Amino acid sequence: MEKTKAVKKNSSFRYAFGMFGTSIPINMFKTFATVFYVDRLSAITFDQFALITAAYTFLDAIDNPIYGFLSDRTRTKFGRRKPWLVIGAPLLVLCYIMFFNPPAAIAQGSAFAYVTLMYMLTGTLDSLINANYGALFPELFKSEADRAKTNTIRQVFQLTAMVLSIALTPIITEKIGFNNTAIAYGVLAIAVIWFMAFGAHEDLSAMEKPKPTFFSSIKAVVTNPKFWKYGMTNAAFAAAISLVQAGVPFYVKYYLGRTDGMSSTLLLGIAILSAILFMPIWFKIIKKMTVIPAWRMAFGIIGFGILPLYFVPNLPSAIAVTLILGFGMAGVQASMDLVSAKILDEDAKKYGVQREGIYSSLLGVLNKASGLFVAAGYLIVDKVFGFESGENPGAAPGDASRFLMVLFPAILLILSFGFSFLMNFKEEEKAEAMISE
Repeated sequence: MEKTKAVKKNSSFRYAFGMFGTSIPINMFKTFATVFYVDRLSAITFDQFALITAAYTFLDAIDNPIYGFLSDRTRTKFGRRKPWLVIGAPLLVLCYIMFFNPPAAIAQGSAFAYVTLMYMLTGTLDSLINANYGALFPELFKSEADRAKTNTIRQVFQLTAMVLSIALTPIITEKIGFNNTAIAYGVLAIAVIWFMAFGAHEDLSAMEKPKPTFFSSIKAVVTNPKFWKYGMTNAAFAAAISLVQAGVPFYVKYYLGRTDGMSSTLLLGIAILSAILFMPIWFKIIKKMTVIPAWRMAFGIIGFGILPLYFVPNLPSAIAVTLILGFGMAGVQASMDLVSAKILDEDAKKYGVQREGIYSSLLGVLNKASGLFVAAGYLIVDKVFGFESGENPGAAPGDASRFLMVLFPAILLILSFGFSFLMNFKEEEKAEAMISE
């Protein structure tokens, strides 16, 4: 009976829908944490937020491998990943809600301690959720065709979540506030994550294989050159996207001179909606070009396509440029998880041990290492441009906002483009090319 359940076909739609739930709280958290505490409340400065971001990056380097290791060694009748997702979702949402609901009487001096604590807790629980959700992907879907289909649907759901939690959030928070918005998003996130988790049919035969040991797993991962090549490529990309998302409200307010929430919503929303519309095109491009070449091309498009935003004179022209960003972002989103799945397949074939959790979590460490780049961006805005907070934006806030949202991210995206040429799967690419022909 257990073996019958283990081979039961998983629903691409139901698993992919889970990305909607995991993305909603963390996208609002990453995008609006700075605006909320630095610009809206003026409770802390950019300098202090840079310190918080950097400190969390080091915490994440510790917690991610632990979460992945514990997940890989979990043995329950419900599977390895499901218990962590079911328990972790409400804990994540609780901390996320508390982050956007600081005590009313919080003092200026104690705000830094509160923000630091809640930022750390929310971030580490997000790592727990994503380590387990990401580990399910290569286990539930084995063929390239199933993976490509599922990942396309998953990225559409992720981008849809970004429309809500990033693009529409400025309008929603104007109506009901950050505190109530966080509560609404949190309840929705729990419902979706649980719906996905209870419908996931894990491969129970994987639990019959030897349990991976911690140090041997760490060694196998960190001595794999492809882990570093892929990880550094995605880390630079993640940092760039985080800075773009966080920088839009500042860019719109201080460079474009528009203070309404609708302007930020339009800029973010059109970029994300265009990425959703372009996703089917990338599905065909990947099928024709194979994964790695398409992955590289997407980085090139978004890396060079962001530069015109530094010079545009108004909101309409900025919106036009975001269509290029949407096309490039769709390509990266459609291809990057297919690349990581290839790395996981190679490891399982080589060692005979399934450790999707620790691989996913260690890739998450490099991805979260992007926080150091983000922290550097905040620090430069503070030290070089003199932008401390909404009460003291410095002498050139427009230049500061363009650096934060455009120039620094462009450098990181072009680095991603260069790093992507270090990755190759020669035998697999040849086989895929023959199939596509």
